[in-house]
Amino acid sequence: MARVKRGTVSRSKHKKLLGLTKGYRGTKSKLVKIAKEASLHAGQYAYRGRKLRKQDFRTLWITRIGEAVKKEDLSYSVFINKLKKANIELDRKILSDLIVNDPATFKQIVDTVRSV
Repeated sequence: MARVKRGTVSRSKHKKLLGLTKGYRGTKSKLVKIAKEASLHAGQYAYRGRKLRKQDFRTLWITRIGEAVKKEDLSYSVFINKLKKANIELDRKILSDLIVNDPATFKQIVDTVRSV
């Protein structure tokens, strides 16, 4: 049986890995074994970060809505409850966007909700 030489395969795998960890501090971007570990951890942090981003944005939207509604003498929970009763199916993201970009429309929504 012929001998298989894997030098080029290992080299390309190592180059790919070191390319992923380029810019990391110290040996995390230089040594293959440590770079592999750093790359795995980075992947875990990135995965968790994608989940946290959704959570952070929802928190921001709720805060914005709460502050805008407070100016109209309503509480956030009452506002959301009345929205549901009025069958206005706007989510928090859209409501937050209205507050920032089109306050007049948001004011109309608040007035509609208040009459319910």
